[in-house]
Amino acid sequence: MSTINENEIACCVRKSIDKYLIDLDGERPSCIHEMVIRSVEKPLIEVILHHTQGNQTQAAELLGINRNTLRHKIKQYQIK
Repeated sequence: MSTINENEIACCVRKSIDKYLIDLDGERPSCIHEMVIRSVEKPLIEVILHHTQGNQTQAAELLGINRNTLRHKIKQYQIK
């Protein structure tokens, strides 16, 4: 199994943002930061929760955030 490092993730984000801007075809984008964060954060939390078999304490530790912050984000993104 290959390990994804930060550079690979950053490369995927760069390519996706470049494609997004090109696809806008001259339209003016807005709120890109919020869109990207929401697009990345929800699946990240879902994968980590799956990896920890739903253990929020372990998931928060892996994510490097407080457990209450994780609970807030689970509610915000309506993650089951």
